[in-house]
Amino acid sequence: MSNNMIELAKVVKTYGEGETIVQALKGINLEVKRGEFVAIMGPSGSGKSTLMNILGCLDRLTSGLYILDGEDVSRLDKDQLASVRNRKIGFVFQSFNLLPRLTALKNVMLPMKYNAYQFLPEKEKEARAVALLESVGLGARLHHTPMKMSGGQQQRVAIARALINDPAIIMADEPTGNLDTKSSEEIMAILHKLHQQGATIVMVTHDPERGAHAERMIVVRDGEIVSEQRPDQLGHATAIQQTASHLVEPQVEALSTP
Repeated sequence: MSNNMIELAKVVKTYGEGETIVQALKGINLEVKRGEFVAIMGPSGSGKSTLMNILGCLDRLTSGLYILDGEDVSRLDKDQLASVRNRKIGFVFQSFNLLPRLTALKNVMLPMKYNAYQFLPEKEKEARAVALLESVGLGARLHHTPMKMSGGQQQRVAIARALINDPAIIMADEPTGNLDTKSSEEIMAILHKLHQQGATIVMVTHDPERGAHAERMIVVRDGEIVSEQRPDQLGHATAIQQTASHLVEPQVEALSTP
């Protein structure tokens, strides 16, 4: 088995046709090792969201190669990609995406209806969900609906839900984007704990300070990877500063008049 969880080779993604065609990704090459924590960053319109959608099997690439956990997913159709998502990927979204009428426990159990765990007895499913909610500090909130929980608590439920099917990889899309500073730090601490336990994590964020929590920060601009930084090698503050410089939108210099 390869040591890489993700392998991208010359990945291109285009939208539209003819004169209106837009090339969102321009031949991306990327490897993410098993157990690695990677942050994908970039300014608005850089292609980072498109890259995340490709990595998460939410969209099909136009050309190139994508190997996920040893499986070539480059040419799969939408139904096949959905199957891969259910088996291999746990998602954590900025907006939590919890069902408002379901309790925390029921939200976490929901993905098991569409996976190999669907055949487990209901008591075993529930026990598994309870254990995950307790692991993120929500053992006392099992029967609360999202409206009765803070944003940070809702995101913890979302993390427990992402883990319920033992995914090969966790995809976190701006996981702290809707949270205050304290809640953001708590969520990052949980992601760190998961990483220490061996989880592979790919996180999209616009915040260099959050990105510096990862082992590697990958900056995307105009559909291409323009830089990679390792905070542990550069030092936390230096990594943030260098990455932030790549995230600033290019400015058009004003023409001086005589």
